[in-house]
Amino acid sequence: MPNAPRVILTGFADEAANQKTAVQQFAAFAALGLQYYSIRFIDVGDGVKNVMKLTRAEIQKIRALQGEYGLSVSSLGSPIGKVKLKNVEDGTKNVFVPFKRYLANDVKKACDLAHAFETKLIRGFSFYHPRGEDPRGHLPQVVDQLGQIAEVCHRSDLTFGLEVEANLVGGDGFHLAEIYRQVNHPALVLVFDAANLIVQGFSPAEVLEQFRAMAPGLGWMHVKDYRNPRPVAKGGHIDEDALHHFVPADEGDAAHEAIFREFRTLLPELEGKLQRRGIPGVFVDLEPHLKGGGQFGGFSGPDGMGVALRALCRVLDYARIGYHLRDFEDIKAARGF
Repeated sequence: MPNAPRVILTGFADEAANQKTAVQQFAAFAALGLQYYSIRFIDVGDGVKNVMKLTRAEIQKIRALQGEYGLSVSSLGSPIGKVKLKNVEDGTKNVFVPFKRYLANDVKKACDLAHAFETKLIRGFSFYHPRGEDPRGHLPQVVDQLGQIAEVCHRSDLTFGLEVEANLVGGDGFHLAEIYRQVNHPALVLVFDAANLIVQGFSPAEVLEQFRAMAPGLGWMHVKDYRNPRPVAKGGHIDEDALHHFVPADEGDAAHEAIFREFRTLLPELEGKLQRRGIPGVFVDLEPHLKGGGQFGGFSGPDGMGVALRALCRVLDYARIGYHLRDFEDIKAARGF
């Protein structure tokens, strides 16, 4: 697609692996033609671990294996920000960690891991307010804490991406855009995910409006879609473990074709902005959940990941957005031909 704006395809590799082993993840992604992956859950011989729990020896083993498969990390799929703002019982399983300790331990660990995997991006979230309370009443605390996280990342030459997701203070695009505006920090960007809005009962038109609200702060995009089997009352708590109707990007309620048409117009400026921060380009990150999803992850299998990638490529082709998959020239280059 000559002269078309381009994105870099990536995805959560753990979604493609039946047992989440490193070899399964990397073999699936290499076979699909991807050269980047987001690291979240992985097994390198001592059971499945979240990336935040990896040892130095495991990191070294992963680095060696990903090199064998010609892969690089696009973002650290961290759970930073998926903790309670307040130490109150609200009927959820979410944990509370005092923020000073959280900043010194978890956020610093995430920065160290990003450097270890040579990525500039850390994915994170906007904290859980007490269930049943208005998230707007907690904006000042969230803005303060995310500003401190952004500054720690900035000092490490990293960028923190804030994902829109249900049940958080930034649970919709409008709230997340307001957080971005108030934090006003160069190391903070936003991560759009249409399915995370559809599951909350928003219409395709409302999802597109929220994309537009997030556009000034956009850093990259997650791609999954959802087809609601029945109407959802907006504004309530979402049982994420009960969501079972994720579908490929060209079959759901989110109208990705309209979102990507608008995304296309943002790409040239966004690519320049990211490259000035040392990021190679604009990532589009597959997180399809085709065989199930929950609060801290999802699963598609190697077959589901292939279905999801082909669907995404069809939508990108329709929107006239360029992308790259490995071809024989890449194989020859890797072999030194």
